[in-house]
Amino acid sequence: MPHPDATPKPPAAAPPFIPLLEGDGVGPELCAAVIPILTKAAARDSRSLTFKTFPAGEKALRETGASLPPETMKALATARASLKGPLATPVGGGIRSLNVAIRQALELYACVRPISHIPGVPSPVKSPEKINAIIFRENTEDVYAGLEWPAASPEAEALQAFLQERLGVSLKERTALGLKPMTEMASKRLVKMAIAWALREKLPSLTLVHKGNIMKYTEGAFRAWGYEVARDDFPGLTVPESEAQEGDARLVIKDRIADNMFMQTLLRPSEYSAIATPNLNGDYLSDCLAAQIGGLGVAPGANIGDSAAVFEATHGTAPKYAGKDVANPSSLLLSGALMFDYLSWEDSARRVRDALAQTVAAGFLTQDLARQIPGAPSSSTSAFARQILERV
Repeated sequence: MPHPDATPKPPAAAPPFIPLLEGDGVGPELCAAVIPILTKAAARDSRSLTFKTFPAGEKALRETGASLPPETMKALATARASLKGPLATPVGGGIRSLNVAIRQALELYACVRPISHIPGVPSPVKSPEKINAIIFRENTEDVYAGLEWPAASPEAEALQAFLQERLGVSLKERTALGLKPMTEMASKRLVKMAIAWALREKLPSLTLVHKGNIMKYTEGAFRAWGYEVARDDFPGLTVPESEAQEGDARLVIKDRIADNMFMQTLLRPSEYSAIATPNLNGDYLSDCLAAQIGGLGVAPGANIGDSAAVFEATHGTAPKYAGKDVANPSSLLLSGALMFDYLSWEDSARRVRDALAQTVAAGFLTQDLARQIPGAPSSSTSAFARQILERV
């Protein structure tokens, strides 16, 4: 994707370096596979690309006592673009998600996930080629804001007492509580980025996905604010679906209830090209669409704010595969290509995507994909990467 601003920009000069967070689990071996490919693709277009590794995750915690050391956060904040492998996310108590912490600390308010099928990648659906969408997921609010307290904790009991005494809300004993904040500012800036991108790419529509029929003042507000952005910030360039005429050249703004949208992605995927959604819905929906084009192993992702962006593999750390040279590097590689697009290096991005597509077309697949095709051989991470590198 180009830079989300709708104004065309010239290709950026090569930055002094790209901060690299190798991540946990399979992260270091994926980075080792991907970096030579990205570097060669940039060099083919006379660009000098340098990566500088910064500590993060489990190794950083062991060595420095911090999962996200200050030097790492400073590098991410000051660089225009960074690349990140998967970081371990604890389940339940303890430290919160490092991914969420990075997004919130740097105001990377848009999680951007393009979803399209690579011919030859096995899929559980009949026509994965019909899926060609990009999701803009709000990244800082909703239930991911982390405002929750365990049942019977002093905080939960204090909040429950307030709800009972001040608002007349009666809850059962030992209730765990969480808050779902959604602001006009955050919702509108996310939708504004999505509309600007859709207009630049000359897409036919943008769909606001929400659960506003039930959560009327949070998700319902997201829908209303989205239509306001289209009307007020892009007059004459957008039109609500209810007013659109056949052949209308303006960007059509649609909205769909979240559960219905999941069905639509299976029944009518070609009708949806750009999607804007609150945080939790976007998390579910992006993985649902990724499954239809082969899984998270081939799905890129980016976290973008107004002054910084972090491009990352969308899957987890897969610790049971760490060190076995079997993980699929495609998600991280395609995220690197997405980073090139962001820098307006579209020619280098195209080299990466073409080389990956040619490698898959030649019959090379990593274990996660090959096992879905009876009798298909599988390539190791390093061998798969070498095949791509030869084709760049």
